Amino acid sequence: MAASAFLALSFSAFASLFPSRLVKKLSDALVSNDDFFVEQVHLTAIVFDNTDDVTIWATTFRDDEPHFFHLGLPFHDLDTLLRVAGDRADALAEEVADALATTEEWPCLLEYTSDEDPPVALPAVALKLAVTFPADTEEDDDPQPHNIFYLEGIYARLNG
Repeated sequence: MAASAFLALSFSAFASLFPSRLVKKLSDALVSNDDFFVEQVHLTAIVFDNTDDVTIWATTFRDDEPHFFHLGLPFHDLDTLLRVAGDRADALAEEVADALATTEEWPCLLEYTSDEDPPVALPAVALKLAVTFPADTEEDDDPQPHNIFYLEGIYARLNG
């Protein structure tokens, strides 16, 4: 399952994107467990397997500070996100299609963290995220949210 494959990502990989700043977990910036919106999203990796599940590794800004998070979504929503990736949209869609057709070991990881393959900006888009919690907590516990969110919606900003 792609949703479990993201655990291999180290914190230092995200921190290297913002060398002069400490990159924080988005879950640490939450003030409630309600759904919320993020903008200024940059995709740093796409993880998928041969199911309908996809995990995105991404960064965003909260209170002018960089934060990273993992985002679970169905494959058709990945297609929508790739279409709003500006001038990289066609190349990204082709890269995902090629990986689907040629990958022999699952999960498949496509990273965008280098100068040659920089993070993918999603301009003029807001993502509505739902908070998730560990499945193995006792009912008496006060569970802390995962840094894994589920995509509830993709919203385009209309400039008038």
